[in-house]
Amino acid sequence: MQAVILAGGEGTRLRPLTSTVPKPVVPLVDRPFIVYMLEWLRRHGIDDVVMSCGFLATAVHNVLGDGSQFGLRLRFVEEPEPRGTAGALKFAEQLLDQRFLMLNGDILTDLDLEAQLVQHGRTGAQATLALVAVNDPSAYGLVRLHDDDSVKEFVEKPSADQIDTSLISAGAYVLERDVLDLIPADRKVSIEREVWPRLVGDGLFGFADDAYWMDIGTPERYLQGTFDILEGNVRTGVQERLGTEYLAVGERVEAAGRIVPPAIVERDCRIEEGAHVGSLVVLGEGVTVGRGATIERSVVLNGAEIGAGCVLTDCIVAAGARIGERTVVSGGAVLGEGVTIGADNLLTRGVRLFPNTELGDGAIRF
Repeated sequence: MQAVILAGGEGTRLRPLTSTVPKPVVPLVDRPFIVYMLEWLRRHGIDDVVMSCGFLATAVHNVLGDGSQFGLRLRFVEEPEPRGTAGALKFAEQLLDQRFLMLNGDILTDLDLEAQLVQHGRTGAQATLALVAVNDPSAYGLVRLHDDDSVKEFVEKPSADQIDTSLISAGAYVLERDVLDLIPADRKVSIEREVWPRLVGDGLFGFADDAYWMDIGTPERYLQGTFDILEGNVRTGVQERLGTEYLAVGERVEAAGRIVPPAIVERDCRIEEGAHVGSLVVLGEGVTVGRGATIERSVVLNGAEIGAGCVLTDCIVAAGARIGERTVVSGGAVLGEGVTIGADNLLTRGVRLFPNTELGDGAIRF
């Protein structure tokens, strides 16, 4: 079975993490984000994957290779310019089989693809959309179904009086190749706005699943996805590594301070005396945590240095950042790669510092 993953976006909502790293290979817990999707596909017997890339496509290819390390075949196509969800699919047409999966490349999920494929075959559908229920569907487009699971209609950004279902599209579709004939070539086309409406009443079905699902498109969702992986709320390969203790500590870690699970501390980290790491923390390789510092509900990526007495909560610190003593980083703040912050600063309220920004001692109390 074959899948095509749409991974051509620039990840602008996730900046500054995506300022220097393509979104598909931004680290999430202990592996590039897109690897969760590849592992999920492989668990469901998908062994042939086409990656439709755009922004920094070569960098994605360099990280993922030919897919052999994941037990599948991985091929790449690069859009000459952004062509939308359907346009990207059309551009990959020559590589696609008679029946295939189409997936948005920014979702973290453990949807039951096998069950979706079974329903698709049983109904004789042209396209079957995976659907999940969300607590607040007002920010999404609702999908209403008939009793036979065929799609009745879509409602974009519904008002309160229009919400009679909580089902939204999960960005995972089973398609017959004939659907490609509905997509004009060489231009930008949206599958959601220009293709699905043409198939309503003509072979478009929905598959509702109560699986975990999240669009990892913002720093807030990136952090929530990290926490859910650490806690085992979504089925991933990280669970086996964490084990029953919900803790993984790499080689050559010097931990004079305390580590509280669930947490992952990668190799060559140093946690000095009196420091507190966890719970819900990921430390990348070679991170240094100074004496008496506290890190909770946060991600600190490779080679970052956290000074003595710092407090980090609900934040993301990219690779190579340096944070001076007694600085507080909280409230969804994101520090980009190579950022340098002096002592006695306060960064909160979702502030984002782009790569290689430098702030002196006491420069910001935001």
